[in-house]
Amino acid sequence: MVSSHGRAAWAMVAVTAMWATAGVLTRRLEVAQSFEITFWRSAFTALCVALILRTLQGQGVFKRLLQAPRVLWVSGACWAVMFTAFMMALTLATVAEVLITMALSPLLTAVLARIFLRQKIAGHTWAAIAVAGVGMVWMFAQPRATQGMPWGSIIALLVPASAAANWCLLQHRQSQNDAVDMMPAVFLGACGSALLTLPLALPFQANAHDMALLSLLGLVQLAIPCTLLVACAKVLPAPEISLLSLLEVLFGIAFAWAWANETPNTQVLCGGSLVLMALLANALQNWRHTQGDNP
Repeated sequence: MVSSHGRAAWAMVAVTAMWATAGVLTRRLEVAQSFEITFWRSAFTALCVALILRTLQGQGVFKRLLQAPRVLWVSGACWAVMFTAFMMALTLATVAEVLITMALSPLLTAVLARIFLRQKIAGHTWAAIAVAGVGMVWMFAQPRATQGMPWGSIIALLVPASAAANWCLLQHRQSQNDAVDMMPAVFLGACGSALLTLPLALPFQANAHDMALLSLLGLVQLAIPCTLLVACAKVLPAPEISLLSLLEVLFGIAFAWAWANETPNTQVLCGGSLVLMALLANALQNWRHTQGDNP
C-alpha cells in the first residue's frame, strides 16, 4: 500500500488527519470524563492493534511478546506515557495548546540525542529550539488569572518528551543492528495505559454515544494511523516524516475550530505560529540535507 514514495507521502497526510480527530471527538463526548476517556481509548487501541498484529504476524506474535527483549518493553512504557498524557492534556487545555506543545518532539529528540547519543546538533536546529522557546513563552507568559497554571500544556510536554526518549532508544538499538518492531511496542503501550488508568476510571459512566466515539478514538484516531506510520517509516526518511507530521497541528486546530467551536485566542495563535515556523524551517532544512546526501 505504501511501497512507493508518493503513496507513502499521501499515507502520512492521511495519518496526520486521523490523528487530528482526537480533539473534536473528545469535545463531543457527553458523559465520560478524563481517566475514563483515557482508559477506553487505550483499551480500544490495544484491541485493534492486537487484531492487526494477529493478522500481519500470525498467531505466535503474542507468545513472542513474552520473550521480547527489555528494550521493547521500555519502548512500550514510552508509548503508555504518550497515550495517557495526551488524553489527560486534552481534558485540561485547548486542542491548539496541546498540539503545539506536542509538536516540540523533533527538537526535544535532538537535545536528548545530543546528551545521550553524543549526536551533534546543527546550527539551524539550535536556532529552531531558541525560536520555539520564545513562542512557548509567548503562549503562556501573560497573566492567566482565570485559568491558573497551564496544567494541560505541562502534562502535554510529557508526550514529546516520551516520544524523544523512545526515538533515541530505537536509534541506539538500530545503530547496533538490533532494530525494534514498533507495532508490538504500540500494543504494549496501549495495554499499559489502559491498566494504569483503569482504577481511576471506575465507576464507568460512558453512555452508548460516548462508547461509539471512544471506539473511533481507539481505531481511527490511533490504531490505524499508527499502523500506517510504521509502514511509512520504511519508505520515507525521518526528516520528511517530521515535516509532514506538522500537518496534525493544522488539521487538529481546524477541526476543533470548525466542529467543536473551539477558537484559539490571539496569544496562542501568535506564540503557536512562532513555534510552528521554527519547526517548519528546521524540518525543511533537515529534508534538504537528506536530499543532498541522496541525489
